[in-house]
Amino acid sequence: GHGFKISTKNIMAQTKSGKQVINVKGDNKAKICKKIEGDTIAIVGNNRKLVVYSIDEVPELNKGKGVILQRYKDGTLSDITTFNEGEGISWQLNGGRQRIEKDLLTWQGKRGGSGRMVPNGFPRPPIFR
Repeated sequence: GHGFKISTKNIMAQTKSGKQVINVKGDNKAKICKKIEGDTIAIVGNNRKLVVYSIDEVPELNKGKGVILQRYKDGTLSDITTFNEGEGISWQLNGGRQRIEKDLLTWQGKRGGSGRMVPNGFPRPPIFR
């Protein structure tokens, strides 16, 4: 679960062949790239553990591997979302309904933490929609 922030002007390449921004090692692959839309980040692993913290804890880099966003004993990154802390985090329930959770104290942590189990009703596989 590594990652970092990058500004859009640093992604654009001058050459036809593009620009390498993310360094991955071995069989690892880049999984998620999302636009930041808020002041808080929520990360969930396929082990159904969720961690929430300020987007300011994630450094802005020009290229590289990044920092550990969430630590996993037995799992991998499943999904990431950004949101405004005052509005809460939302996800799609079965049947098309949407749940908004504003009390995030249970899942609040520091960057690199493993997180806590997702709330009841969180979708399987664990993704924000």
